[in-house]
Amino acid sequence: MTNINNFTNVLAPTIALAYLEHPEWVFIDCRFVLNEPDAGALAYQHGHLPQAFYLHLNNDLSSRAHAQTGRHPLPNVMALAKKLASLGVNSATQVVVYDDQQGIIAGRLWWLLRAMGHTRVAVLDGGLKYWQQLGYPVTTRLPKPKLKPTQLSGWCNASLAVSARQVENLSAQHKILLLDARSAERYQGLHEPIDPIAGHIPTALNRPVQQNLTAAGVFHTADQLRAQFLALITPFSPEQVVHYCGSGVTACHNILAMDYAGLTPSRLYVGSWSEWIQNQNRMVVSSAG
Repeated sequence: MTNINNFTNVLAPTIALAYLEHPEWVFIDCRFVLNEPDAGALAYQHGHLPQAFYLHLNNDLSSRAHAQTGRHPLPNVMALAKKLASLGVNSATQVVVYDDQQGIIAGRLWWLLRAMGHTRVAVLDGGLKYWQQLGYPVTTRLPKPKLKPTQLSGWCNASLAVSARQVENLSAQHKILLLDARSAERYQGLHEPIDPIAGHIPTALNRPVQQNLTAAGVFHTADQLRAQFLALITPFSPEQVVHYCGSGVTACHNILAMDYAGLTPSRLYVGSWSEWIQNQNRMVVSSAG
């Protein structure tokens, strides 16, 4: 089999299939529905990849939101490290994360693991839907950790995230390029189904995450993505790019796509739009009348 160290970012289902039983591979299901928080866990119980565990966006991959935060603040990293260790994740483990939305939710765990210094993590290309289209197996059997729990570091690379204050200051100095990962309608302020205020952060450009995917729901090639992002971000460098979305989840998909294309390291505004609009002094842009 191919060396375990070769798999990062985006993983083809054919390779994942070959490694389902590998003792140093851990698969994690991240399915989640925003307006039905229990739907992902229920769907997992009704069928998931063999050997896959489940982590919940609200309970495991975020901390509790409050009046000054976005809808999905970062989790307690020590608690997440302990949870991952209980699933058999250690420093040598290859982690594969997936959902049923082509990586839009799973990208959050990919980003968190990378921020925690765990580089051996990949998003399953096409997610569960594509996996099933290929006729690959699913099961209702709950897995047991392949490796004994071990201690993981609760360290997090804070330089990969930016705060609202940093967005304000760096944007005013033209030192960053903001990319909004939401749909064009939400970016323009024409349709806002979730947050109380519509629009986008001033100076931000729009890069809907759906543009990272083909009609089949898999990622464009690394070369295609590289060309697309370079056309969008030039003359800024990848290090100057800051991604945001509604709550800091979907934006990770654009970070993943850039990373897959070799454009690293871009950063995440964790609080995103849902935090930005908490302060009435912050400017917003909207095309709505």
